[in-house]
Amino acid sequence: PYEPRGCQRGISFSWYLYSPIRVKYPYARGILIDLWREARKKYSDPVAAWAVLVSDQEKRKAFQQARGKGGFRRVSWDEALEMIAASVVYTTKKYGPDRVAGFSPIPAMSQISYAAGSRFLSLLGGVPMSFYDWYCDLPPASPEIWGEQTDVHESADWYNSRFIAVMGSNLNMTRTPDTHFISEVRHAGAKLTVFSPDFSQVAKYADYWIPVHAGQDAAFWMAVNHVILKEFFVDRQVPYFIDYLKRYTDMPFLVEIEGDRPGKYLRANQISEYADSEDGGWKLLVWDASFDRPRLPKGSIGFRWSKEDPGKWNLEMKDAASGEELSPELTFIDRNDKILELEFDDFQAGTTVRRGVPVRFLKTANGRKTVVTVFDLVITQFGVSRGLAGTYPQDYSEEANYTPAWQEKLTGIHRDTLIRFAREWAINAEKTNGRNLIIIGAGANHWYHNNLIYRSAIVALMLTGSVGVNGGGLAHYVGQEKLVNHASWGAIAFANDWKMAPRQQNTPSFHYVHSDQWRYEKGYSSYDKLPHSELNSGQDDSPDHTIDHQVRAVKRGWLPFFPQFNRSPLDLVREAEQNGETNDSQIIKYIVDQLAKGKLKFSVEDPDAPENWPRVWFIWRGNAIGTSAKGHEYFMRHYLGTHSNAIAPEIAKDNVHEVVYREDAPTGKMDLIVDLNFRMDTSALYSDLVLPAATWYEKDDLNTTDLHSFINPMQAVVPPAWESRSDWEIFKAVAKKVSEFAQVHLPEPVRDIVMLPLQHDTPDEISQPEVIDWWKGEGEAIPGKTMPKFRVVERDYVNLYQRMVSLGPGIEQNGVSAHGLTIPAADEYNALKLQQPRRFDKQHKAGRRNGNGGSHASEVYPSLEEAQQVANAILRLDPASNGELAYRAFKAEEHK
Repeated sequence: PYEPRGCQRGISFSWYLYSPIRVKYPYARGILIDLWREARKKYSDPVAAWAVLVSDQEKRKAFQQARGKGGFRRVSWDEALEMIAASVVYTTKKYGPDRVAGFSPIPAMSQISYAAGSRFLSLLGGVPMSFYDWYCDLPPASPEIWGEQTDVHESADWYNSRFIAVMGSNLNMTRTPDTHFISEVRHAGAKLTVFSPDFSQVAKYADYWIPVHAGQDAAFWMAVNHVILKEFFVDRQVPYFIDYLKRYTDMPFLVEIEGDRPGKYLRANQISEYADSEDGGWKLLVWDASFDRPRLPKGSIGFRWSKEDPGKWNLEMKDAASGEELSPELTFIDRNDKILELEFDDFQAGTTVRRGVPVRFLKTANGRKTVVTVFDLVITQFGVSRGLAGTYPQDYSEEANYTPAWQEKLTGIHRDTLIRFAREWAINAEKTNGRNLIIIGAGANHWYHNNLIYRSAIVALMLTGSVGVNGGGLAHYVGQEKLVNHASWGAIAFANDWKMAPRQQNTPSFHYVHSDQWRYEKGYSSYDKLPHSELNSGQDDSPDHTIDHQVRAVKRGWLPFFPQFNRSPLDLVREAEQNGETNDSQIIKYIVDQLAKGKLKFSVEDPDAPENWPRVWFIWRGNAIGTSAKGHEYFMRHYLGTHSNAIAPEIAKDNVHEVVYREDAPTGKMDLIVDLNFRMDTSALYSDLVLPAATWYEKDDLNTTDLHSFINPMQAVVPPAWESRSDWEIFKAVAKKVSEFAQVHLPEPVRDIVMLPLQHDTPDEISQPEVIDWWKGEGEAIPGKTMPKFRVVERDYVNLYQRMVSLGPGIEQNGVSAHGLTIPAADEYNALKLQQPRRFDKQHKAGRRNGNGGSHASEVYPSLEEAQQVANAILRLDPASNGELAYRAFKAEEHK
């Protein structure tokens, strides 16, 4: 059912191959190549020549201002590679490797091509930048609700649905090979509703075309939820819906009342019965109707990382201690200790309303607590009356929040249409046990309030028991984000096989800070209304600024940021060693002490200081300076140092508190921009060097998608045209030249300290039960607890190329990892070594073969020299493509 995967638009690809704007040869900015050749005449050492060139501010400014103004000249591959390697080695030596960054999108589209650059950067100590969040393709509602990034249906599951709603996704245009499932499921009796302001192509399939006003989908779904709650939970109760909410959602979990407002979830360690439970602060409670008291079911996040009592990370309504079956109360409406009037936010009016909520009292170590179920809070917030005190709308025609009449003026959709849709949606789910499906995409996800649009629709799925059901749930499709074989690919792409710690950077933070967009705005309360709290107010209750949150997030370990510090991480380790700190833990302690004492600063605290600028930027497989450059004019001014159309005034000066504001904003932070491309697109036009990259039809690669479960090997149809090379071959060449220059400038292995954020799918998830700002004296600076983690790794720049093309021993020793699981793979690694062996001849600074100098001298490793060998390694070492490793992965999962 998945073939053919191509579509008519694929016929046009020959235009890319033979286009008049195809990048056929390496090109360099004319003024830059003249300055470079002039410097090379004076200096035989390319690194010294680059150092002199970029240290001359007039010359540096001259070639920066030429960016985007044409003037390219054809150069040889040797000259281009020499300049690139010289800039990388110079930057690494002077500032640190974390001043070298690279951007490439959507690895699932061509996994080996992406891994080419990310592997090089990770071995170097550079910064691979994210893409999914930068493109606004990542739906933040998914991790907000489920704690996972995006797990969605393959397209064949559309056929199992019986009610489909399409929002912000034009399937005929963006999912052309899969649209037949929509027409087929229509013949099978499914109902299709399309929400779209215009009569889109997919709307022609629809039973209902609902032309909701652009960006107002959330209002529609909030009113749908109001109707569902009233008619299917109050007027009558649907057994399937009730059971589903109790078993698979947080609706029965208990929330503390703080004052007259809902507070936090009630935690297990607050109850004497579970006071000694491991990680009890991360385990949540329900009210068991059978025993009329709080009980602890299995499955909340505190069980995921349990060491003392593993195997209980399944959401089962059984007492975690005794194993007894639980009967959780969804609501206290029929059995309660009191009806309390609580305060609820009216987000539209910016005020509050008071409404009655049924509560229970219980004794804890900290005294009596008042608790309420999540469901009772949700139904009250939606304004569904159950005869309790407070301000509630009387019927659907009242224009109060979330009623059908209320949404009418926002969406332009008549209330009768909404009521009919809501009823049919719920009735279908009742009859089919949740086969309701929402297909959603960029048209919804690219709004500022996209998470609210998504979450309002997800609630309608949860209320009708539709998530986790074949033919039901949320299907988010934007881009091609599903890299199926992540366990093995990640090890190769980020050099985990050589035990590196990759400096993975979330691109929105990187660009927001480094392109100085923060300088052009005040605190965000100047354009958005938020409830007042300590977390969104700055000093002296002044409006807080996004840059302030960014700085705090980095210090707390919530977000990465590179460069890390206002000094080279290589120099910092040398300094620690000179002070007698020899092992990794001593070096980390030294760095933490320097941070705690204020002697060392995070670069994000002073991003416009020259020592904190990113210096070299690689772009491949994407248009980072064109379609990807949100805030394009600020890229032009502050990254490139060329002409810009920026007209906004800088207004952040008196509105920032955690960051140094420098009066004169820097222009032209980037010393060198290198673009690998087959088109002369915007990024190419603004880069300093453009390297001719092979197109998809000219290289070997792997491709996966979330729309089916297969891995597509892609083989070269024709050889690379003109002087183009595949991404893997280009980064191999760069790595080889860097290793050559390192023999003079970085001849011995050096240690690097890498700052890592607290990470998803690791025990870091439960490391901060409360927020402690160590730099304010609120607590101790503890890596991995109150601040980022740190790892010391060895960089061997002379052998960077050898490592690039050899699969390191880390997989043999540590296996492959994904989603918090480690899967042993030593036997498969050794089989791969026999299948595609490569001798690793370790070099020292004199360039001679070193047969006895180090554990990796003259070792044999699996070869990664050719793209096909990389593909073989990925397929052999991943549980998605190797049945034996899949079995081991499931065995490892059993222990959770």
